[in-house]
Amino acid sequence: MKSAVETLNPTRVRLSIEVPFEELKDSLDAAYKKINQQVTVKGFRKGKIPARVIDQRFGRGAVLEEAVNDALPKFYTDAVNEAELNVLGQPEVDITELKDGETLNFTAEVDVRPTIEIPDYSGIEVEVDAVEVSEEDVDKAVEELRERFASTAPVERAAEDGDVVTLDLEAKVDGEVLEDGVASGVSYTIGSGELLDGIDDAVKGVEAGGEATFASELKGGSAAGKEAEVTVKVTQVAKRELPELDDDFAQLASEFDTLEELRGDSRKRLENMKQYDQATQAQERVLEKLLELVEVPVPEKLLEDEINTRKHNLEHHQLGQMGIDLEKYLEIQGKTAEEFDTETKEAAVKGIKTQFVLDELVNKEKLNVNQEELTEHLMRRAASSGMSPDQFAQAVVEGGQVPMLVGEVARGKALAVVVEAATVKDTNGELVDLDDEDEDEVSAEGSTEEASEEATEAPKADASESSEEKTEA
Repeated sequence: MKSAVETLNPTRVRLSIEVPFEELKDSLDAAYKKINQQVTVKGFRKGKIPARVIDQRFGRGAVLEEAVNDALPKFYTDAVNEAELNVLGQPEVDITELKDGETLNFTAEVDVRPTIEIPDYSGIEVEVDAVEVSEEDVDKAVEELRERFASTAPVERAAEDGDVVTLDLEAKVDGEVLEDGVASGVSYTIGSGELLDGIDDAVKGVEAGGEATFASELKGGSAAGKEAEVTVKVTQVAKRELPELDDDFAQLASEFDTLEELRGDSRKRLENMKQYDQATQAQERVLEKLLELVEVPVPEKLLEDEINTRKHNLEHHQLGQMGIDLEKYLEIQGKTAEEFDTETKEAAVKGIKTQFVLDELVNKEKLNVNQEELTEHLMRRAASSGMSPDQFAQAVVEGGQVPMLVGEVARGKALAVVVEAATVKDTNGELVDLDDEDEDEVSAEGSTEEASEEATEAPKADASESSEEKTEA
């Protein structure tokens, strides 16, 4: 086999491959064997039909087509490996010449990872929000905790904002009661916005035993998105009562003996959260600065696939779970279809560039991923997916996604290297040391992985897998 590579642009090449006919022998033998098992010829046992008879009855062309389809992936992969190409996705194959008994010539156009030069990134400087916790922040945190320990007491009056009401609901569409549109004993806090649009106005002013009817667009169920006539009956009105803010409350709601100790712990927790947010902000801004320094051409086909993948995931997974379609989502977001397309493309471009740059950094800095790092990352991914670590690990192995996870961890480490080399100051002009964290806080490395994952969202750019997938003639 002979092959030559022609560079069409920084992200695409054309392979020209010439295969002597004798190198097709194994594939020809396999083709005759396969056809033998699929056809019957009177006078011959199944599987024992001579090659000349198959040629006469079914045509030599059918055999050649089967043989070529079988052989192409191997010759293509050999050519890719010989040229040491980092290919992306599936090639476009064109058989330019097939002479029986002489030669097979074909071309394969395919996207490749662009060559990237990583410049000196030690001069990157970014500014992040300062870690500041005010008394008002602490007051709000304690008040939220107080809300969680609120009790309720039935009252004999009309329902008001903040009351907890017990409701029976019935929804009709086109005058027909929906099978899944009836519910009894539903507890609802007026003003929480957790049920149907319009329900707050409907139940306010209604006493226990009273009812009201209102129109609302259903958010889920068999008639999601349709306008429904909803009848709501109030069976109980209860007033929420908050505990006094004193030492007794501190002992009830925490392991602390005094309210002062509880407030001190709340302050510490808020500081930890803001430090984590600060670290994430630093990583995101350092990544943006890094991408500005590097020229990264983006393969058109890869970009197209990534955009389609993002749209598919949004429409068929995220929005599907919310019970709304893309049109409704854009209405809620206040965006036009054109704005959505532009934003999706920009996010896809950033994701692909991020993966390319961080992968190049992994190679440049010779970063490796050990078992402990992979296990920790797997645990975090399992937690975010709502699966147990064992379930998630099994799904990853069965889906052949271990290399993808290794890549995520490696890219997180690469970004951490850049962040460590950068100068990070807060809005007060103070240098920020992102490694200066307590052991019980989220590590900078962990949040770095999340930042790099969010930017990339795993675009399909794994050359090690795509070059070995079967090529269709």
